[in-house]
Amino acid sequence: MSCEIMAGMKLSDEQVQVLEQSFKVHRYPDETSLMLVAAECGLTEEETIKWFKLRNAQWRQAEGLLADQGKVFD
Repeated sequence: MSCEIMAGMKLSDEQVQVLEQSFKVHRYPDETSLMLVAAECGLTEEETIKWFKLRNAQWRQAEGLLADQGKVFD
């Protein structure tokens, strides 16, 4: 089992897979979705929120957008 380290968080491949699948559906998940993803991954809601914030910043940077701006609607 390998791990991905993102801002000090060590995540298993399975956790990353669940988080990435959720990210593809909702880049900005609501509170209920966050709670469900956190439970499925065995993370706290705070860790899950942190992961989504960092992942959104990465996505925005890859799209050539500023990492700290608000939502972009497709």
